[in-house]
Amino acid sequence: LDMVAERLPLRTTTTTTTATNTATAARRATLRRMEVAEPLLGQRSASRNAMAGAGASGVARHRNGSGEERSALLPRERRAGSGARRRGFLPSFLARAASGDEESLLSSDGGETSGGDLSSSSSEIKSWGRVALAFVFPALGGLLFGYDIGATSGALVSLTTEATGGVSWYDLSSLQSGLVVSASLAGALCSSVAAFFVGDALGRRREILLAAVLYAAGTLLESTAPSFALLVAGRLVYGLGIGFAMHGAPAYIAETAPQSVRGLLISLKEVLIVAGILLGYLASYLFVSAFAGWRSIYLAAAPIAAILFAGMFWLPPSPRWLVLRSQPRQRVVDS
Repeated sequence: LDMVAERLPLRTTTTTTTATNTATAARRATLRRMEVAEPLLGQRSASRNAMAGAGASGVARHRNGSGEERSALLPRERRAGSGARRRGFLPSFLARAASGDEESLLSSDGGETSGGDLSSSSSEIKSWGRVALAFVFPALGGLLFGYDIGATSGALVSLTTEATGGVSWYDLSSLQSGLVVSASLAGALCSSVAAFFVGDALGRRREILLAAVLYAAGTLLESTAPSFALLVAGRLVYGLGIGFAMHGAPAYIAETAPQSVRGLLISLKEVLIVAGILLGYLASYLFVSAFAGWRSIYLAAAPIAAILFAGMFWLPPSPRWLVLRSQPRQRVVDS
């Protein structure tokens, strides 16, 4: 018994020493980890404050192993937040596209919705309304170009028929018929060359305004021509409008449209040219059998030319042209 009593304290001492050594080793390991993490110690209080402030919204800001900050949402708020993002993605995307902000288009997923959804939706509608108007009015220049292509054949048939011509010079030769058809193309060629020299000086907007004036003047000359020479002159003036419109309209659309829809809108201008051809054939179908129907066929383009002029008179110059002309910054922003 005495021998057992003598050995028990030794074993207890040994066990205590082993536990002490283990605790010491653990403290040393902890200190080493703290030394590695020492650059982050100054940021721990800020992280704790951020976690406390985010408790009301269910967002906890913490740091991962690389020191980068990331957020953790509670499961319920995570589901609600993802639904809000899905609901708010399309309007936000449209707003960024209409404003031409390509970086935000690529860098975010639409963001969280807020109490200002109604006001943001209203601004998005206004932005896309401006984009649509900045496309439609210049594209009318292409519509008038296509209309001339489709209407000329019907007008020529009406003019060269004795019963529907309404003029004494209805019996045109092949050369005269060719002049009626090709005079507009000759005018377009001349104005296209001229636009190369004066296009930048005039600006895209004023170039389209000039085209609208030439369209209207040519239409009036064509529809009221008392002689063959004035008819050809009217066709030539109308062709001058084609050249300026086909030079200014694509440039204006490209310089005012958001990058996300720029190619689409320029392609749609070509669609309006084809639609103009269809309208020209429709006008020919309606008036080709009427007395002096060729005058009505040509005159039908006048209202479209007036709308083109009024729309471009209301629209501002393109921002890019203002920058090229070294205009004040505020005017560029306002456009």
